Amino acid sequence: MLRFIVQIAVNALALWVAARLLPGISWESSVGNGDQRVETLLGFLIIGLIFGLVNAVVRPVVKLLSLPLTILTLGLFTIIINAAMLMLTAWITEFTPVQFIIDSFFWTAILGALIISVISLIVSMLLPNKK
Repeated sequence: MLRFIVQIAVNALALWVAARLLPGISWESSVGNGDQRVETLLGFLIIGLIFGLVNAVVRPVVKLLSLPLTILTLGLFTIIINAAMLMLTAWITEFTPVQFIIDSFFWTAILGALIISVISLIVSMLLPNKK
């Protein structure tokens, strides 16, 4: 359970960094008590939870179905899958009090997925791996 909570926090951090670095990614929130910092924290924790659920449920199926294409491109198609999961997260959040918005360009989602992957990798290397 603790590992799941840490993963949500890491996802939230990575999504926040991507939203800060890329002008095509933004967010809107109607949760919290009016304090901007609380709204930001709660908003990105909710987005991180949704992103984690999408990666846990949808991503394995998509990776299995796209395995031939992934092999053909020597793994580069994984970047496209990550971008698609990010766009799916943005679509799902349209129905929640917190919206994660990606502009219409797929390249923004690809850059966002790369940023999120790098930050998640760095943070997971810094955290102890207890199983």
